[in-house]
Amino acid sequence: MAKTRERVSDVKPYVERAIKDEEFRDNLKNAFFAARGVYDELMGPRGVSGKAVRVASDKDIRDNLRSAIDDLRNAADRIQKGPSHKGRNLLLVSGIAIGIFLFNPMTGADARRWLKESVFGEEDEFGYQGNSGS
Repeated sequence: MAKTRERVSDVKPYVERAIKDEEFRDNLKNAFFAARGVYDELMGPRGVSGKAVRVASDKDIRDNLRSAIDDLRNAADRIQKGPSHKGRNLLLVSGIAIGIFLFNPMTGADARRWLKESVFGEEDEFGYQGNSGS
């Protein structure tokens, strides 16, 4: 059986997302109110079969029940989806594109030279001047 700390660490990312995600909270709240409406409609002196007949025949109850299920499904999808990786994916694609541009046999040398001059400035050409005599 898992220890308490392990169980908490498994649930922690979901709880953090639930706290930060306003749409998740709205879905959950709407589902609660819709389910509460169905519950209030069904409570009364009727037996199980009477309540089943009421659910089957009352369009408002079915609509509230459908709404509660949809909202719970949306909330579950949002909590399980996880954080978006759009920024990371854009950075990865940009890095790949720059790598292809810089190391392309046709344009790579010119591209690298242009980048080097743009970043570090024009480089003065110089030659090695050895000791010419002594």
